[in-house]
Amino acid sequence: MADVRRVVIVGGGAAGFFAAIACAEKLRGRGSVTVYEATAHPLAKVRVSGGGRCNVTHACFEPRELIKRYPRGGRELLGAFHRFQPRDTVAWFEARGVELKTEPDGRMFPVTDDSATIIDCLRRAAQEAGVQVITSLGVRSVEAIGASARPATGRDEVAPEHGRDARATRGFWLTLTDGTNVRCERLLIATGGNRPSAGLEIAQRLGHAIEPPVPSLFTFHIDDKRLVGLSGVAVERAAVAVKGTKLKEEGALLITHWGLSGPAVLKLSAWGARALADVGYDFPLLVNFAAPHTRESLSSELARVRAANPKKHIATWSPLPMPQRLWERLVVSAGIAAATPWAQIGNAALGQLTAMLVAAEFAVVGKSLFKEEFVTCGGVRLSEVDFKTMESRVCAGLHFAGEVLDVDGVTGGFNFQAAWTTGWLAGQAMAGE
Repeated sequence: MADVRRVVIVGGGAAGFFAAIACAEKLRGRGSVTVYEATAHPLAKVRVSGGGRCNVTHACFEPRELIKRYPRGGRELLGAFHRFQPRDTVAWFEARGVELKTEPDGRMFPVTDDSATIIDCLRRAAQEAGVQVITSLGVRSVEAIGASARPATGRDEVAPEHGRDARATRGFWLTLTDGTNVRCERLLIATGGNRPSAGLEIAQRLGHAIEPPVPSLFTFHIDDKRLVGLSGVAVERAAVAVKGTKLKEEGALLITHWGLSGPAVLKLSAWGARALADVGYDFPLLVNFAAPHTRESLSSELARVRAANPKKHIATWSPLPMPQRLWERLVVSAGIAAATPWAQIGNAALGQLTAMLVAAEFAVVGKSLFKEEFVTCGGVRLSEVDFKTMESRVCAGLHFAGEVLDVDGVTGGFNFQAAWTTGWLAGQAMAGE
């Protein structure tokens, strides 16, 4: 008898849809694939990603380089990326009529600059593969049981019978949020990790250890007069560091109404997600507005500028690649009057200005999340998952994909790539040989 099976996927996000498509395309009618999404809006995070453009992946095609963008899960993803990586993602979407483009920083978007292009592609591929997507209906609980068992309570199952896998020794009974019971042979949890989810509770009840989820990729709340009125001002290259730790990142920096954001801050928040949560998001931040300059190299550069422009007022123009408004604010914050000629800047004042530019200290007093876009650190413990198949090492027939795992990447398309990769591997494995 052919291997006929029922596959249920809990969670209609990027990882869930990709897994469903991969599984259904490989099954080729030998079973059913059903996605249960608790909300009325599947693929919601895809829709809002990248400001509505959807940062699909990143143009990094060497797995050993790619895993360096994952604060958690990089080691486990190395083998996975050898089987499905950004190059495969690009080919997958192009084969389905969606062309991607690469921006100067490596981020990849659909050429339409519209996330609806990606959503429409995923929905169409799922429909063509025969995936059934059920929205506004979640999974309340799961019981791993013998193939012949039935739940003691609840209504009859609604999934159509497709036969029974004669080799299966285990399966699952799911109780949906409407009280219905559903039977399946393979189960994928892809509920994400951006809030307390049924997926994590289900995994824990089936025997998995959960690393406590905490936010990653967040911005810093800072109440400091040096930043007042500068919202929207950006520095193309800066360095940020958590004082007293080894946490340090470089990249663009953006001043906001509430403090600091931009790629440099987001990367720092990702690598420091657990440590910053432990201190209640209350910590000293050091900012180098003149990266890659060090204190020594910038001191020499400012001394040269002083000698070459003795009559110019120090605040009237910035000798560094930073917005004039920010330069003037930092000059004044260093205790130098804006109308002071360069010739009147003594070595002590020059040292104060250098320190303000390369080692300005700010008190971070909280965080802000990216609403629907935000990412978490934490989830299903990685040692309990086989990253060749994304199957549980604890419960046979149970698989995981996406952010429900303790995997997260920095900003730039890396979290979606982890979703595509783990979803594809899980989908292939659930379909069987």
